[in-house]
Amino acid sequence: MVQDCAEITSRDNARIKYACAVRDSEKQRTADGLFFAEGPKLCLELAKSCRPRAAYATAAALQKTPELAALAPVPVAPHVAEKLAGTKSSQGVFVLFETPSPDPALLNSARRILALEGVQDPGNVGTLLRSAAAFGFNAVVLGPGCAAPFSPKTLRSSMGAAGRLPVLHSDDLPATLQALRQRGVTCLAAALYRSRPLSEAGREFPGGVCVVIGSEGQGLRDETVEACDAAVRIPMTDRVESLNAGVAGSVLLWHFRGVE
Repeated sequence: MVQDCAEITSRDNARIKYACAVRDSEKQRTADGLFFAEGPKLCLELAKSCRPRAAYATAAALQKTPELAALAPVPVAPHVAEKLAGTKSSQGVFVLFETPSPDPALLNSARRILALEGVQDPGNVGTLLRSAAAFGFNAVVLGPGCAAPFSPKTLRSSMGAAGRLPVLHSDDLPATLQALRQRGVTCLAAALYRSRPLSEAGREFPGGVCVVIGSEGQGLRDETVEACDAAVRIPMTDRVESLNAGVAGSVLLWHFRGVE
């Protein structure tokens, strides 16, 4: 039900200012263990796997989507919703969620893993998280230089996939890959140099598989590729030079979806 409190009508309200700070600042999100989500569809989806800490909604949004009442939103005036909106047109629904903290020990048993390095574009990171969830991957590892998985832009691209899929961080991706290999996981780098076509990568991985993707512009670092078992590439025509990280990674994730 909607919280029994007066509608917030001031754009300078302390709670509204704080919500905006969480929306705009990765430092604030990290310090407080919270992230900001906007829109009825995304917020309801995230609520299935993440705990809401505070919610705000306009009367019009609640009338249009009555299910939002389960989030106990504080009512806000339309002009306050405009301030909260991270997009040009406000959807009238905003929630602060607690950021999931998956256990790093998950990597000791995960059999289908996506690892990213230097993927700075939030759209690409969000797309890859969504594809990883869609194709049954168990975990995602973000190495240095990746866009934050719970930033508003990444969340919009992933449609909340980061809330349903364990997302772990590694300060030393080559070391993480070497540890995975030690327990039998086959690590495959998406790279052009000394790579084999995807069709030759095989489909039998008794210990599991880790797909490693780098940025579109720089690709993976040499030491990261060297930490993998092999490099693979997606065969393409000469009409394009490359695919962006979101598309290329999604193709690879689909290809390895059947690894048990």
